[in-house]
Formats: sequence, C-alpha cells, structure tokens
Amino acid sequence: MKSGFSRRALALGIAAALGTGMAAAQGGGWQPSASITPVYQGKGALDGGGDYSAWSVLVRAGVSSDFAGGHRAGVSFTYDYTDYAFSAPKAFGGVAPWGAVRRYGASAPLAFNAGGGWFVAVVPSVDWIHENDADEGEALNWGAILSATRFFPDGSRIGVGVGVYQRIEKTSVFPLILVDWKLADRWRLVNPLTAGPTGPAGLELDYRFDGGWNLGLGAAMRSTRFRLSETGPVPDGIGEERGVPVFLRATRSFGPHTALSLYAGMTFAGQLRVEDSAGNLRREADFDPAPLLALTFSARF
Repeated sequence: MKSGFSRRALALGIAAALGTGMAAAQGGGWQPSASITPVYQGKGALDGGGDYSAWSVLVRAGVSSDFAGGHRAGVSFTYDYTDYAFSAPKAFGGVAPWGAVRRYGASAPLAFNAGGGWFVAVVPSVDWIHENDADEGEALNWGAILSATRFFPDGSRIGVGVGVYQRIEKTSVFPLILVDWKLADRWRLVNPLTAGPTGPAGLELDYRFDGGWNLGLGAAMRSTRFRLSETGPVPDGIGEERGVPVFLRATRSFGPHTALSLYAGMTFAGQLRVEDSAGNLRREADFDPAPLLALTFSARF
C-alpha cells in the first residue's frame, strides 16, 4: 500500500460529499443532513505476533442550499472516535503504539453552475486528528480541492479535480475522480457512500430493488493518519492505519429522506505505522485480513 491512500481518501471524501449534495435536492432553501455510523473491525493478526481490533463511531452533519443560477454552497462537520485494542504487538515492542483517536473538523463546499451540465467546485477544509492527550496544535490538517463535474440528463455524473493539503508533516498534491454512472435501469457504478464506514475513495456496484432496498458490492482505500500522545511510546509521533475494505452493503430507504445501511466485509492489505515527530518511520507492521461490520443511519431534514 502506498502513502497516497490517505491523500486520495481525504480528497474523495470531501468531493464526493459535495457531489451528492448537488444531486440530492434542487428545490432551494437550506437542507440539513446528518448521519451516524458505529463500526467494528475485528482482530487482525500482526506480523511478528499479537493482534489488534478497533471500535469506532463516525458522526457527520451539515447544511447546504441552492442559490440563483444553480450555484450551491454548504458547510459540513465531522467527528470520529476510534478506540484501538492491542494484544502483545511484538512489532511495536510488545506495547500498544496508541489508544483512542479523535478527529473533528469542518469543510465549506462551494459549487458553481458553469452551464451545459458542468459544475466547478472548491472545497476548503480543516480538521484535527490526534490520540487522546496529544498536542492539538500539532494535529492540524488543512487545504482545498478544486473539481469539475459533468451531470447528465439520466442522473449520471463524472468529475475530475486536484487537491492540495498540508497534512501532519506532509504536503500533498494529488488528482481525484468522482463517478456515479447509470449502467442499466437498476444498476449503477458509484463511489461508496460518504457517510459509510469506508469513505468514498473506491468503487461500488449498486443494484436497486423495489420496495426501497438496494444492494452494493465494493472496495475502498482507507487511511487514517494522526498525531500521537505526548506521553506515549513515541512522544508527539505520528500513527497511521491503512487498509482496503471489501464489503457488501444492504440499504433500506424509509421515504426520500432517511435510510439505514448495514455493511459486512473484510479489511485487506492492512498496515500500521509509527513515525517520529518529524515524520521519519520508526516501526511498521502488516496485519492479516480482519472482519468489518458497520451500521449507518442517515437523514436529510
């Protein structure tokens, strides 16, 4: 796995949220939305011995609106909490490299109708990701995405863009792509749901049933990079978790504004890393495929 996973995941997460917002409702007025996702990743055996698992809760909330000329603006907020549990991780000296990790932040997507079905967007964002007791001032991530998306009469869309971010001890410039493409009457190829446990940095094949049900099969790239505690094994260091979740999703919609999604899958190609405070690698360990379960409730008001 490459370090670019985390950059692309962040970019697609924000940009896909913007694209979904533009497609959702064109009736004007401010439209709030929210979601909550509890996630369990089961034990993954670590190279050299030991294992780890994690419980998470992911919260998303925001508001967006159309304006004259088809332009769109909004603001969204993110809060994640993940509690990691390690058992005799020999690759990290037999000591847990980190404990609980929090993320909180905000973005302000702006999309402009350029005519001919094209939208041009800019999405500035800022967030903090750190272990409990870490220095919040050293956990800042900030930057922006520029993208252009083409919407088609059948509801399909495809977009490209570029992101520039100052992350923890790294500056990143990277491309991104957005897709929501109608393959047949009930089939679509899409980025995974932004509110779900994987984030949208991947592809999903979606089938729509009658009665408000749809089923998805997909894979995504996931990476979390965060500042470590001042009192941990590597004081003020940097932790990172990487993996490729492959999942099956079943969603039940309750009218046009609420939905409940169940995810079951496995995380493959997993890796944990610890860097010092300047971003130099100290330790790393791959982990075996680990089970993944999650439940997402999402609503627009």
